[in-house]
Amino acid sequence: QVQLVESGGGLVQAGGSLRLSCTVSGRTFSSYAMGWFRQPPGKEREFVAAISWSGGNTYYVDSVKGRFTISRDNAKNTVYLQMKSLKPEDTAVYYCAAGRFGGLRVEVGDFGSWGQGTQVTVSS
Repeated sequence: QVQLVESGGGLVQAGGSLRLSCTVSGRTFSSYAMGWFRQPPGKEREFVAAISWSGGNTYYVDSVKGRFTISRDNAKNTVYLQMKSLKPEDTAVYYCAAGRFGGLRVEVGDFGSWGQGTQVTVSS
């Protein structure tokens, strides 16, 4: 089991940018696939982006393609979510998640470890 801590959330105007970070404890970070999910107010948690353990493969939900970029630095045990051209509908609590599997997955249940979440609010 690993522990995940997100940071970088905040309030931003529409069209602005934010970069979320998720630092993972433990020496086995490079063996975990990582994902970012979000939970808008009053809605269920949903998939945003995923990255394979090596960083060589990524996948995004259609609504963020071309605006968000997921990346990882295995030397720093950190995964990032760069968000640009933010929209009010991106407002949510953002969570990072870790899973020990090959390839990419998008279901909440596939990830065994979660951070506490960081709030992102986009004003119009």
